[in-house]
Amino acid sequence: MNERQRVPSGQDRSVNRAEAAGPERTDRIWTIPNALSALRLAGVPLFLWLVLVPQADLAAFLLLILAGVSDWLDGAIARATGQFSRLGALLDPLADRLYIAATLVGLALRGIIPWWLVAILALREIMLLALVPLLRRQGRTVMKVTLVGKAATFCLLWGFPFLLLSSLTGPLGEFARFCGWAFALWGTALYWWAGLDYWRAAMRSAKSPSGMGV
Repeated sequence: MNERQRVPSGQDRSVNRAEAAGPERTDRIWTIPNALSALRLAGVPLFLWLVLVPQADLAAFLLLILAGVSDWLDGAIARATGQFSRLGALLDPLADRLYIAATLVGLALRGIIPWWLVAILALREIMLLALVPLLRRQGRTVMKVTLVGKAATFCLLWGFPFLLLSSLTGPLGEFARFCGWAFALWGTALYWWAGLDYWRAAMRSAKSPSGMGV
């Protein structure tokens, strides 16, 4: 007779949920990934100043590239060293959102992108803000970042720098405009896709008996 399938106990289910939630985060503050995230945050006002005051587009472009590289680097270091923290889980997506917001506002004020694109992406953020009370009732502060969400951020954080370079004249500006709009439109579509996924996951979590989702 075949061995009967073991029914998971409450402890087993707790372990499975913990594994599904990702690596364990600590209350540590002074870590290398957190330092990189703090540097990225400090670069947001500098970027806006470069775009709006001296209109140093090449310098602003390089700053966005450095921000994108540091975004990848802090995640790689966290995985390699196990330096996952609750502060890092907040700082990393916050830095991404602030860079996207700053780039949108800066480029829109310069007339490089239309305001309707700003409105579409801002509406998605407003939709996710509506989930904050629900997450707090579940004892959570952030949603787990999905692969689609990471792809959306990647596209937007590369699309906007190229759109910034589209202000240049000649073939380089035309090439940058083509690449920039390709990344920006794909990124916008993925950004909304990820947002709807986050919403559905939060609703499933709210309906589950444990309140923690599946």
